[in-house]
Amino acid sequence: MEQFRRIETGKTGNVHMVSFKDKKILDDTVLDEIRVEIAQLLGKAAGPDVLLDFSNVEFMSSAMLGLLGQMHRKISTGQGRLKMCGIRPEIFQVFKLTNLDKLFSIHKDAPAALATFT
Repeated sequence: MEQFRRIETGKTGNVHMVSFKDKKILDDTVLDEIRVEIAQLLGKAAGPDVLLDFSNVEFMSSAMLGLLGQMHRKISTGQGRLKMCGIRPEIFQVFKLTNLDKLFSIHKDAPAALATFT
């Protein structure tokens, strides 16, 4: 597997698993690196199924929510599915306030999320 600076990747079946190395995803530099790394990862996959694991993330900026929206559109356009897990309650509140909890498929943890891909 390729080594990325901001994300860790793996694969379970056909699902690309992405976890974030940073506890805080706040500044534009970090966001740009995450955007590039995820694009590199998904660029090779046609209509990928992707699970984003936020277990390590304590804070993230609203710009990260925008990036998630872009990823969702790109993956859906390719007939793939994007799911998320491990979102802390305080971050989940932001998802609820912005109605993103309705857009995204959010699960408690990776095993729960992976089970929904079958």
